[in-house]
Amino acid sequence: MPIKAGAFFMSLIACFCAVFDIPYYAVGKSIDMDRFELVWSDEFDGSALDESKWSGHFVPEGTRQRRGGYWNKKMASVSDGCLTISTEYLAEGLDSGPAGYYSYGMDTRGSFEASSGYFECRCILPKGKDIWAAFWIYCDGVCDVGDAGVNGSELDIFESPYFDRSRENMVSSNIHYDGYGDAHKSMGSKKFLIRGDPYSEFNTFGMEWDEDSYTFYINGRKSFSTDFGGVSKVPEFLILSVETGGDDGIPESDVLAGADKSEFIVDYVRAYRFK
Repeated sequence: MPIKAGAFFMSLIACFCAVFDIPYYAVGKSIDMDRFELVWSDEFDGSALDESKWSGHFVPEGTRQRRGGYWNKKMASVSDGCLTISTEYLAEGLDSGPAGYYSYGMDTRGSFEASSGYFECRCILPKGKDIWAAFWIYCDGVCDVGDAGVNGSELDIFESPYFDRSRENMVSSNIHYDGYGDAHKSMGSKKFLIRGDPYSEFNTFGMEWDEDSYTFYINGRKSFSTDFGGVSKVPEFLILSVETGGDDGIPESDVLAGADKSEFIVDYVRAYRFK
């Protein structure tokens, strides 16, 4: 099949899958990295989390309830060139927190923010039912109602709550704006399949953000583009997080199914600007 005809055919398949909410592989063009220059990164080469780059996402110190579990920075560690955010049931809790499932969320608020560019992480997803790892971009303006997403959008580059489901080699992307109440708007998750085993093998997840659109990538291949919300025009920061499904610190299920813990392993996070 000629290259142009093949690309057109694959784009038709992608459109069909998107319309009927069928997960599919990223089959678009490869990203051209020659258009960018690196401006910020964490390669996790040290022996501890670099707190000049990362702080707790709404958890400066101690323990904070998050969905069906709790966040505490002691669940994040750095070794062998990788960040590991562990999810573990702790009967004694941490820092006066109750018994429950503990993990962590961390962000670059105050150390790195941008309003355009390309953002990517390379990672292995955590195993566990209702364990929800994510790489996303955010600012406080997301909660402002009005001006659609121009004054801030939650940009979920990838989310992985699909372990132990019929298609567990799946991730999703989404966009939210106008807060999380009655005015909340959401694009609706776009779902994509990963070749191989994303729970034991590294993959990259990225997003290009320019003045007109967001373009999402998996392993350097375009998954989709959108201008949903009108495209944010304000600086936003990066977030890595792992959550446990549920509410009020009570999980929805036996999260680890007898395993001691689950690990979200991140090789790097990199941010680029347009040349």
